[in-house]
Amino acid sequence: MTVFSSSASDRTGWSPSLRYPDPAVVVLHPSFAKYRLFAASVERLATGFRWMEGPVWFGDGRYLLASDVASNRIIRWDEVTGTASVFRESSNYANGHTRDCRAGS
Repeated sequence: MTVFSSSASDRTGWSPSLRYPDPAVVVLHPSFAKYRLFAASVERLATGFRWMEGPVWFGDGRYLLASDVASNRIIRWDEVTGTASVFRESSNYANGHTRDCRAGS
């Protein structure tokens, strides 16, 4: 699970879990328990955003795009460098992303 965190308390009071299952992964309804991966953990990628939403992973480019809706921008997180940067400013308040899997698109 990937977390983009924004509040000041999250930046100072959160730390990754060293045990499995990660206590930060919570099943909110019993019907979802079958989807829980006990070897999964929460990883913080970056902080400083107001409202992150709609991530999409580009495996061939090894980066993630997600919207910081309240700030009207799209953020790009790079797996190789581990850095987050502004991908598009004035994103028209985009709140979701998808990727077209058709070859040649």
